[in-house]
Amino acid sequence: MMTYHVPVLLKESVEALNIRRDGIYVDLTFGGGGHSREILKHLGKEGKLLAFDQDADAEANIPEDEKFTFVRSNFRFLRNWLRYYEIEHVDGILADLGVSSHHFDDETRGFSFRFDAPLDMRMNQAGGINAADVLNTYKEEQLCQIFRLYGELKNGRRLAAAITKARVSEHIETAGQLIETVRPVIGREREKKELAKVFQALRIEVNGEMVALQEMLKSTIDALCTGGRLVVLTYHSLEDRMVKNFMKSGNAEGAVEQDFFGNRIVPLKPVNNKVIVPDTEEQERNPRSRSAKLRIAQKV
Repeated sequence: MMTYHVPVLLKESVEALNIRRDGIYVDLTFGGGGHSREILKHLGKEGKLLAFDQDADAEANIPEDEKFTFVRSNFRFLRNWLRYYEIEHVDGILADLGVSSHHFDDETRGFSFRFDAPLDMRMNQAGGINAADVLNTYKEEQLCQIFRLYGELKNGRRLAAAITKARVSEHIETAGQLIETVRPVIGREREKKELAKVFQALRIEVNGEMVALQEMLKSTIDALCTGGRLVVLTYHSLEDRMVKNFMKSGNAEGAVEQDFFGNRIVPLKPVNNKVIVPDTEEQERNPRSRSAKLRIAQKV
């Protein structure tokens, strides 16, 4: 079994599922299996747990439990797989949208600016473009949009210009090359925070994270039974805004539909109007948990 991080807000997120011993549950972000193992503790013999992960590394953490089914897939295909397993509805769905420390600590995958690794960043290494492809083939305007939208970087245009200028003489293939290229633009006093945002933006683009999240959220409405719980942990403002809007309105934009009489038509209702965040002790133990927000909704 590989060593992964202990999930943020583990107790709170599993409790939020309101688990029935004979219920059917889905862990959409299996990773190191921390959430899944905790959910299995609450299930009886009749209970079931499906866990999704598109990363081959996660398979090393599969528990030996007849109640457990591993699905090697992106969570955007939730409904397809439930149909495959002939499951009409589930009682609870959990998604921890944070990137596991395993990925940041793997020197070969290119997720972190701490290592001079090839710029891959693909969660599913079986195919698709990698971060180096994005940096060397996207037009300057496209790169600017990625940095501004997914990294929320105000200097996105300057970053994009520096990259497109540098790649003329040499392709940018490694984290070290990227850092040297953007360092003059970001300034030494805020280097770590800015680099983290640059790498975040590239990772989101490479893995199509925002599109996948929107598709997954849509699919949970049909997947959940009435009274079923949707529990989501977010870590940056883009995904948190989408999850918050979805739980309040049933869509990513937050636009609430109304019937002829002006009554709100919403498929979900938020369970916690005040977002749950890690306490001081957990934040000190795991600094990456400081940006975590736990949101819970129930199907009406």
